[in-house]
Amino acid sequence: MPALVSAEGLLRVVHVDTERSWGGGQRQVHALATLMRQRGHETWVVTRPDSLLAGALARDGVPVVPVRPAFEWDPVAAGRLRALVRRVRPDVLHAHAAHALAMAALAAAGTRIPLLAARRVALPLRRNPLSRWKHARATRFIAVSERVRRALGASGIALERVSVVTSGVDLRARRTPASAATLRSLGLGQGRALVVMVSALVPPHKDPRTFLEAIAAARRAGHDVQALLVGGGPLLEPARRTCHELGLDGTVRLPGFRLDAVELLAAADVAVLSSRDEGLGTTLLDAMAAGVPVVATAAGGVTEIVRDGVDGLLVPVGDGAALGAGIGRVLGDAVLRRRLVAAGRERVCDFSVERMVEGTLAVYRLVTGGGAGAPRGGV
Repeated sequence: MPALVSAEGLLRVVHVDTERSWGGGQRQVHALATLMRQRGHETWVVTRPDSLLAGALARDGVPVVPVRPAFEWDPVAAGRLRALVRRVRPDVLHAHAAHALAMAALAAAGTRIPLLAARRVALPLRRNPLSRWKHARATRFIAVSERVRRALGASGIALERVSVVTSGVDLRARRTPASAATLRSLGLGQGRALVVMVSALVPPHKDPRTFLEAIAAARRAGHDVQALLVGGGPLLEPARRTCHELGLDGTVRLPGFRLDAVELLAAADVAVLSSRDEGLGTTLLDAMAAGVPVVATAAGGVTEIVRDGVDGLLVPVGDGAALGAGIGRVLGDAVLRRRLVAAGRERVCDFSVERMVEGTLAVYRLVTGGGAGAPRGGV
């Protein structure tokens, strides 16, 4: 975790996020831009006008600049961003996803404005010429974990160009569990333990099959569980087929993407994450903040959140039987459950949105030479 720094010097920052979805990355952009603005920094967010991110930012008074890129290297969208850069003369241009970095690299070409690239996944960088060009343009990378930092290094990025700033959750937000009516509407009954996993179901690092095998294993061990797998993506339909194959129809519900995912997670008796790799695993932070014990595979950045046996249980990647046994341990041992919940509530304090903002501001000051008073990048 980066050292906290004092809020000295106000900055002008343009954030870029062109994703259509609402996921962990968009939650971080929203929190970062909102809290920066509350602290007096000038912020603009360039995003799709019909995105959930745009709506959330507008409600919180953060200026949104609409773009509709038709493809990653859309020159029209890049031109709109460049016009904004010329007009507001930011101290920092911060791209929050891979496609956003392409647009930002085009817009910043020929300027002296520091370009930051957020990296939230541990996947290797693409090796084609355009990918190498845009990543070479980044002044610095912000990785959400040491796992992501190592992945960038393995892709050829010099580690001295990478800062680690972990994602954060809002510890002041109320995490009201989903109502009984909502759970009933999803086909979930009362009186049975509820296991919930929230995950974007995208290959290659997500692994819903192991989650489903864990539920089947827990049931074979005599635990009367029902489960909810929340998230959309290419692996959703294969997961539904696996659910049928394992005889879990009526036991596991797969509703796809849900805006109330945090509330559904807060209603769980156990929160699970079964990934093969993770940049960090912020859904586990949400569970800890809600007082829900966690069981997860020891996948990448997950091990930087969960300390096995201390504030959660970790099992080998891809081992559905071990994951099911972990779920059973938590359900069957009230003392263990209370201990994990208490330790989880304490652990999540190390991952607050305030710390994420302070860490990000420290990187901004690093690349600008101090923030306010430093010469603005020439355009």
